[in-house]
Parts: sequence; C-alpha cells; structure tokens
Amino acid sequence: MTGQFATYPSLRGRQVLITGGASGIGASMVEHFVAQGSHVGFLDMDAAAAAGLLASLPEGAVAKFAQVDLRDIEALRAAIATLRGQLGGSFTVLVNNAARDDRHSIDSVTPEYWDDRMNTNLRHQFFCVQALKDEMIAAGGGSIINLSSNSFLLATGGMAVYTAAKSAVIGLSRGLARDLGRHHIRVNLLYPGWIMTQRQLDLWMTPQSEAKRAAGQCIPDRLYAPDVARMALFLAADDSRMITAREFIVDGGWF
Repeated sequence: MTGQFATYPSLRGRQVLITGGASGIGASMVEHFVAQGSHVGFLDMDAAAAAGLLASLPEGAVAKFAQVDLRDIEALRAAIATLRGQLGGSFTVLVNNAARDDRHSIDSVTPEYWDDRMNTNLRHQFFCVQALKDEMIAAGGGSIINLSSNSFLLATGGMAVYTAAKSAVIGLSRGLARDLGRHHIRVNLLYPGWIMTQRQLDLWMTPQSEAKRAAGQCIPDRLYAPDVARMALFLAADDSRMITAREFIVDGGWF
C-alpha cells in the first residue's frame, strides 16, 4: 500500500545524530531525515554499507558518516565530535537506533557475553545522551528517541539478554525525560515490531514465522523500515513538542 506522508518544516536544517545508520532501520532514518532537509550525522561500524548509503542520497543532501564501535565510549565521543565539526552545528535530535538482536540459549551466556550485549544494546544510548545534552540545553531544547523492541513485550524466547537490554531502555528513557525535561529536551521510546530488513529476512524468516507474524498482528501486512522512520520524524519535529517519557509501538498491533 502506498500513501502520502508528512513534511515537517521544523526539521529543515535541524542537526540529527543517528546511531547504527548504515543499514536497516537506521539507513531508512538517514534517508527520511535527509528528505526533510535535516543535516544528518550517522555512526556505524560498517563503512562499506555507509558509503553505499551516502552514494544513494539525493544531490544536495547534507549527511556525514563516522565509523565507530559504539562499545568503545571514548571512540564514540570522538566520533560525535568529528561529526559535529563536519556538520558545523549543534545536534538537537538524537536517534539511538543501534542494536543487535542475536539469538542465544540460556546456557551459552557467559558473563563476558552478557556485558558485551549490554554494551551493544543499551550502554551507548546513555553515553550518546551524555555527549549531546549540553548542546541541546544551549540550543533551548531537543528530542531524543531511544529504540527499544516489542520482543520483550511478546515474551520472545531465545534472546533473553537482548530482551533484558531492550526492556531496560524504558527505565533509562523515563529517568532521562525527568532529568532533561526542564531544559525542553524530550525523551521518547520507539518500539519497532518485526521489521523486514534484509538481516531479518536472511536470518530469521521462515514460512512458519511469517505465518505467526501475520496472525499475531492486527494489520497482517509486513512492516518495513520506513514505517519506523516516519514515527521518528514526528517525535523529532516540533509537532510533538509536549510529548515526552512516552512509548510508541510500531508493530501492526501485535502487542
């Protein structure tokens, strides 16, 4: 199904940072913010995918990429500073998108794996906020969008460490919303459902899982990355100026 979608004048020229922006949902976020006229910096480990994305953007797009492992907090801070300098302004929108939904059994989890998955799926969200909050305060406000997942809402098995991290994003976001609200910085949660990125299709899609997904959702259609990106646009724009500490689930009504 096709449709006509909103344009947000307040996003034109706004400086946006997106983590995990080289592929999947993050790449769609980059494309959608660029289409709104935003100036976008994005972080990822995959330099080849990032180069392909940059080459595909329309002429005149303002977008910069920095390669970084988000588990390395000092490198993360340096990458953010590099993008800030390249774009020449302050970030007033942050989309904490990066994550990995690797499957694992209970018995296979070691303390080292636990720590690595928390660093991959949760810790960097806080440190990205920490790195940007002062410039948002100086700018008079901002919008932070932290991605969680509907997987823990559905009691999905086979990924307990991932669902633990994604559920923790709730407490992180609501606490930050209280701390930063007096500065007109909004912090909201975005829960994607099962989004048909190439990774999901390659690794997890089977006829059985497809049937379960279609039966579980109120709207049985497949979800795609733009469905999530368009909600992020709304939460970043001035249209949502009094919305904070709230959860937005884009899953076709599965939960």
